[in-house]
Amino acid sequence: MKRRNFIKSAGIASLAAGAVSISAPRAAMAQAEFNWKMVTTWPKNFPVLGTNANLLAGLIGEMSGGRIQVKVYGAAEMVPAFEVFDAVSKGTAELGHSGAYYWKGKSEAAQFFSAVPFGLTVQEMNAWLYYGGGLELWRDLYKPFGIIPAPTGNSGVQMAGWFNREIKTVDDLKGLKMRIPGLGGEVLSRAGGTTVNMPGAELFTAMQSGTLDATEWVGPYNDLAFGLYKVAKFYYYPGWHEPGSTIEALINEKAFNALPKDLQQIVLTACKAANMDMIAEFTARNNQALDTLINKHSVKVLPLPDDVLKTLKRISEEVVAELSDKDAASKNVFESVMAFKKQVIRWGDISELAYLKARAL
Repeated sequence: MKRRNFIKSAGIASLAAGAVSISAPRAAMAQAEFNWKMVTTWPKNFPVLGTNANLLAGLIGEMSGGRIQVKVYGAAEMVPAFEVFDAVSKGTAELGHSGAYYWKGKSEAAQFFSAVPFGLTVQEMNAWLYYGGGLELWRDLYKPFGIIPAPTGNSGVQMAGWFNREIKTVDDLKGLKMRIPGLGGEVLSRAGGTTVNMPGAELFTAMQSGTLDATEWVGPYNDLAFGLYKVAKFYYYPGWHEPGSTIEALINEKAFNALPKDLQQIVLTACKAANMDMIAEFTARNNQALDTLINKHSVKVLPLPDDVLKTLKRISEEVVAELSDKDAASKNVFESVMAFKKQVIRWGDISELAYLKARAL
């Protein structure tokens, strides 16, 4: 089933503005009343991440009957990858498509809304955001910047990354130069590594030149697209640092408030539809890409040793707890997400985890 038909069959589009159809004939579309720009952190048309931005723009256009038209700009086409937040805040663009952990310089608490090491999975993250008070905290956090955030995708559990040497003990992390953003980067630094943050488009060259010894990106499908198997043969799992990484839509508050109520709802509902679509596509495509990496490119897919994971988990708990003491916003978000995690684990243990164990018998 094609992506657009999948979303339509899920019935999500019909939630916005009555019974607006996302497949309305373009000839019947009204003249655009609002022309918006969307800036992204991803290369133009990059699989899933970049195409999700395109999908979001298309959904907004079609669901609004053409009343809102959104033009998508890839990283560096309009602004550099890591200036998306500022561009939306200033009104240079009405929409952004990125990840909240890139904005810790704006607010440390922003990192909680992308990925927390050993934290929430995709289902748990969406549950916290939509029904556990997370989205309200997120909007409060971005309000001083004139931005309304909304989840618009999730990678699910990522891979731990690509390494140019085997990781057998924690000592093998010492001196390792690795691209790893957010809280995961702080954990690696405390484990003895050197954290480097750079846009995805620069990773291949950095690994090839030796600027990096290791890098994480997303998972098999996206990593195959970047050709990372050409510059490192050791591919480790699981993605302890990003167990359910939320992708965000950043909406300029003034532009949003200028919309009629029906169009406001369409923008938010389109984000929700795109959020559902991304994890579905990643789940469908990652295994096929993993087979290609192993069988065609002879990539060594290895588990991180238990002792390494235990050490990273211990450090992660310290890092996250310390972050909660940074300011009042961080403390509020930390307490909310940790309370939700404690609650949801009880159900997860007797539902998802118990079932997966049973299926493996």
